[in-house]
Amino acid sequence: MYEYRITVKTGDRPRAGTDANVYVVLHGDANLKTPPTKLDAFFHDDFERGQTDVFTVKNIEFEKVSVLEIWKDDAGWYTEWNIDTVKIENLSGGWDAVFPVFRWIKSNVHYKFRPYDTCLPQDDIFPEQRTRELEDKRTLYEYSQLEPGFPVQALKVPPDEEFSFSYQWDITKKKLILMGTSKLKTLFRGDWQSVEDVESIYDDKMWLSDEKFGRQRFDGLNSMVIRLCTEVPPKMAVDDEMMRPFLQGLSLEEAIKSRRMFVIDHSIMDGVPTRPGVFSCAPIALFFRRDDGKIVPVAIQLFQHPAPDNPVFLLSDPKYTWILAKMWFNCADAQIHQSIAHLGFTHIVMEGFIIAAHRHLSQSHPIFKLLAPHFLYLIAINHRAIDKLMNPGGHIDNTLSVGRDGGVELIGRHRPLWQLDVDGTLPADLKARGVDDQEVVPDYPCRDDALLSYNAILSYVTKYVHLYYAADDVLINDPEIQSWRRDLDLPMEAGGLGVKGVPGSDGKFTSRDQLVSVLTSIIYTCSVGHASVNFKQYDEYGFPMNYPSWLKGDPPKDKSAKTERDILNAIHPRKAQMKVMLVSKILSERSTRPLGDFEVDYVYDPPAVQIQKEFREQLKNVSDVIKRRNETREYPYPYLDPAEIPNSISI
Repeated sequence: MYEYRITVKTGDRPRAGTDANVYVVLHGDANLKTPPTKLDAFFHDDFERGQTDVFTVKNIEFEKVSVLEIWKDDAGWYTEWNIDTVKIENLSGGWDAVFPVFRWIKSNVHYKFRPYDTCLPQDDIFPEQRTRELEDKRTLYEYSQLEPGFPVQALKVPPDEEFSFSYQWDITKKKLILMGTSKLKTLFRGDWQSVEDVESIYDDKMWLSDEKFGRQRFDGLNSMVIRLCTEVPPKMAVDDEMMRPFLQGLSLEEAIKSRRMFVIDHSIMDGVPTRPGVFSCAPIALFFRRDDGKIVPVAIQLFQHPAPDNPVFLLSDPKYTWILAKMWFNCADAQIHQSIAHLGFTHIVMEGFIIAAHRHLSQSHPIFKLLAPHFLYLIAINHRAIDKLMNPGGHIDNTLSVGRDGGVELIGRHRPLWQLDVDGTLPADLKARGVDDQEVVPDYPCRDDALLSYNAILSYVTKYVHLYYAADDVLINDPEIQSWRRDLDLPMEAGGLGVKGVPGSDGKFTSRDQLVSVLTSIIYTCSVGHASVNFKQYDEYGFPMNYPSWLKGDPPKDKSAKTERDILNAIHPRKAQMKVMLVSKILSERSTRPLGDFEVDYVYDPPAVQIQKEFREQLKNVSDVIKRRNETREYPYPYLDPAEIPNSISI
C-alpha cells in the first residue's frame, strides 16, 4: 500500500479561489482506482487565489497514477475554480508527476487528466472532454474588429487573460508615482529659452549629428523600413548634379550600382488625418554609405510630390534648415513607429493569433503549450492601452501629430500590406529590403542581434514540433492544428483573421516546416520583435528634438535659413514634453521575466522540458555574444540581449 502527497496550486487570477468541496479519484493500471477522496485540511482555508495546498492520501494499491480525476461541488460563493497545477508524489515508491491543469473547474463536472497533460487530439483518450472545453473556449474568445481596418481582436477580455495579482498594469497610477518620485517636474517651468535649456532635461549631445540620424534607421525604434535603393523614386526631385557632392566622388548611378544608396519612402503618411492645427509630412529620404561604413542622410523631401513649396533638403543647406527637415522626417517616422511598427503590428496583430489558438487548440495540445507563455497578458494590455492611451483625448490623441484617428487610419492602411512570411519573418524581411548583407550595411544592431535570437527560437521550435510530429502526415491529420491554420488566412468577412502570407495551401499545413515557420514568427514577434520597437522609447522620445512625436507650425517650404528659435518654437512645450517623457518611461519598463524564463510554464513532458532547457542554454550563449559585442561597439545596443527581452507583449 502506498501513500501519496497531492499538491494543488490554485490560479493567481481574479475569482480563482473556491470554498467548494473538492474531490479526487486516482486511477492506476489494470483499472485500479481509489474511492472518491475529499481534499480538506482541517482548520485551514483551502484553495484560495494563488495559494498552494498540500494533502496526503494513504492506503493506495498502485505505485503510479495514470489518470487524475478531479471535481468540485457547488458549495461556496463562486461557481468555478481555477487550477494551475496538481502534483502527485508517491512518498514511498519514488514516483511523481505534474498534471498541468490551467483550467477553470465547473461545479459537478468531473475532469480527467493524464500526467503532463500533453497529446495531439488523435491520441487523446478523453476526446469528449477536449471537445467540450473547446466549445466553451469559443464562447469566451470571440473575434472582433474593434476599429475600422484593424486586425482581429477579442470582443472582450476573457477571464484567463486578465492581469494576475502579482502583475497589475495601471498607467495612471504609474504616472502619479513617477511624478511624485522624479525630479523632472522641477524642470518643466516656463518656456524653452535655448537648446541648452532643453538639454537640461535630457542630455543628448548627438542629436545634431547626421551620423546619429542615419544610425536611427538601424538601431532606432523604426529600424525595419529602410531599404536598399535600386532606383531613385521618380517622385523625388533629385538628379546626379544635385547629389554628386555628397557621394564621395560617385555619381548617383554609381552609388546605386555599388549598393551604397538607401531609401525610406513614407508614402503611407500621405493624406493621413492629423489633430486640428497640427501638420505632418509624408517624406522620402535618401541615405548614403560613406567610405567609413557609416550611413548618413543626403536628401530629404518632406512630401510625396515635387512642387515649388516642397524642395529637396540637402546636407549643404543652412544648419537649422537641415535640422528642421530631419526633425519633420523623424516626426513622420514616429507616427509610423507608434501606429504601425509598435501598436498595430506587434500588439494588435498578435492578438488575433492568440484568439485563434484558444478557439482551436486544446490546452492539452503541445502547440498550445509552446505558444501560451508568449501570449501572457497581451490581450489585457491591448485592451487597457486602447482604453487608456488610444481613447479620445488620451495620450496618443495629445502627443502624436496624427492623433487617435490618424493612428487608426495608419493601422488600417498597413493591414492589407502586412504579410506573415515577409514582414513577420525576420530573415525574409531583411532580404526583401536588401539589407541582409553585412557588406551592404556593416552596422545594423537590429539585424545582427535579432538574428541570433531568431535562430535560437527557430531551433527550439523545430525540435519541439518534430518531437510531437514524427512526420508530415501526423501534422496533416491533426484536426486542431489544421482548424487553427484555416482561420489564420480566412478572410475577416468569412470569420477568420485575414492574415496574408501564411505558409500552406488551401488553408492547410502540408509540412512541418510550414508550421515551424509560423510558430517561429509568432514567438519572435511577441518577444524580440516587440522589444525592438518598445524598450528604447524613452531614449528616443525623451529629447524632443531627437524624435519628436509632434511639431508645431508648418514644415519648412523653402531653403531659407532658420534659427535656433525656429527649432525651439517647433517642439513640445515643457508641460507636453513631460507627459511624453513620463509615458515613454513607463512603456520602456521591463516588468516580466526574460525570454525562456517563463512566468507560467505549461510544459512538463520530460522530452519537451529538455528541449526548453537547451533553448535557455542557447539564449544564454546569445546573451554572452551580445554583451561582448556591446563592449566594442561605438554605441552599445543592449535592447535585444535575451536577458532584457520579455517572453510576451506584456507592456
